[in-house]
Amino acid sequence: MFESERGLRATAGVEAHVRDFFTGHAITVSDYELGRGRREVVPKVPNLRILTVSPGPRTDSWAYITAGCWSTVETGGHGFEFVLSAPVRDERFADLLAMTACYHADHHLDLEHSLPIGEPWLPGSPCDHLLISLPYPYGPDLEHCPLPDGHARILWVLPVTAAEMAYRREHGHEALEQLFDEHAIVPTDPRRPSVA
Repeated sequence: MFESERGLRATAGVEAHVRDFFTGHAITVSDYELGRGRREVVPKVPNLRILTVSPGPRTDSWAYITAGCWSTVETGGHGFEFVLSAPVRDERFADLLAMTACYHADHHLDLEHSLPIGEPWLPGSPCDHLLISLPYPYGPDLEHCPLPDGHARILWVLPVTAAEMAYRREHGHEALEQLFDEHAIVPTDPRRPSVA
């Protein structure tokens, strides 16, 4: 069986899973052109897709979800896709997920990992890192995505501050998540203050 066929089946499976989970939301699917430099970094993903989910019955924010990361770094049929919650529709969020896909191909992201963005996720925001977390706003029904050739786990890409990353290094991931809960952060608020 050709890897490209497995990748296409996985991408179609992720899309079907997302459409089922977000019934009642408008969903668009875009082939994301990584560009020459990025395409060389992610050679196993011939066509990364970004699913854009409008606000609707499940959530009042926008959701951006990858389809195609699974085949980048899958092991034994198990791999990851990523979801980013956002306050508005903006191509910037598709770019952030494409960047996450490239980083994942090289560094094999997993739960509780993080990556620097190099700039605020939105202008004026103190959040300049992304934290890979459980998809708390959506729950396990979105997280666990069965595929024809395995399983994808859809993890949340949460914008965080450098101070929050420093706090996590010192006190651990659970301690940081407790701070998020105590401060009742709004993850889609680009101007939310750092909890650390």
